[in-house]
Amino acid sequence: MKIAINGFGRIGRLVYRLMKEDDFFDVVAINDLSSSEELAYLLRYDTNHRTYDKDITFDEEDIIIDGKKTRVYSEMDPSNLPWGELGIDLVFECTGKFTKKEEANKHILAGAKKVLISAPGKGDMKTIVYNVNDDILTSDDVIVSAASCTTNCLAPIVKVLDDNFGIERGFMTTIHAYTNDQVTLDVSHKKGIKERRGRACAMNIVPTSTGAAIAIGKVIPSLDGKLSGGAIRVPVSDGSLVDLSLELTEKVTVEEINSAFINNASETLVTTTDPIVSSDVIGTTCGALADLSLTKVVEHDGKQMVKVISWYDNEMGYSAQMVRTAKKLLSL
Repeated sequence: MKIAINGFGRIGRLVYRLMKEDDFFDVVAINDLSSSEELAYLLRYDTNHRTYDKDITFDEEDIIIDGKKTRVYSEMDPSNLPWGELGIDLVFECTGKFTKKEEANKHILAGAKKVLISAPGKGDMKTIVYNVNDDILTSDDVIVSAASCTTNCLAPIVKVLDDNFGIERGFMTTIHAYTNDQVTLDVSHKKGIKERRGRACAMNIVPTSTGAAIAIGKVIPSLDGKLSGGAIRVPVSDGSLVDLSLELTEKVTVEEINSAFINNASETLVTTTDPIVSSDVIGTTCGALADLSLTKVVEHDGKQMVKVISWYDNEMGYSAQMVRTAKKLLSL
């Protein structure tokens, strides 16, 4: 299938790496405002995911990987891109800017057949977390959201818990690596002072917002309104976790919760009992890595609360989930 990537940033470059390992995909074009030289350099050298072990060169119009050219465009308006001429089957929309349906539709107007957005979508479109609700995809779906990295960690966990024990209500906190939405030194931020993202990311623990808990209702409608949450950005460049506290419908034990995760393990949901830390999950391709040794249940006056911790590579894990979703969408 012929693929284009719009936005060759953190996620764009990683989905590129992943698709190069799968003959199902043929990445024929990239649209980014940076030069082909810059894109080739950033593809080769990556602080979090290390040097890309490929022969990478470039010319004025292409980046060249192991002798195969991928055309580079620098067009601000996606509707002006030659997706029809190139026969693009799907665009990975990875800029973070074209998240509204009418904006993402510019790729369709340019001739692409489908669009997968690397962010929560705005408008009438499906929000998909692979191995959670990808069964609702049909061949008629044109523009789809792959949700967020945090939702791709949270959704597999709460699906198992809700399917097996029922969820009454809960609160999640993502302890999240800093991202390019933050700053290295204190400065004003587009989201204002209350979001706190204008404070130096490598020097502070930064409480801020996340839409992951609210987005769960789009992925698992039965949980709509049952979860709330927030984010704590911390001074690491990759590797995050979701701290989830829930009241379940049924009484449970730690062993029952952990057995449910083990029995529902997949490429999206993985389990571990090792005493890992954040750097250990860098490079993992699952959506959620349930840390079974940290599962807890507290009971008082006949009522229970449970705590579940799940790790995720907020870059590579999310990128892998996107690629799985794209393959499913293109195979229908």
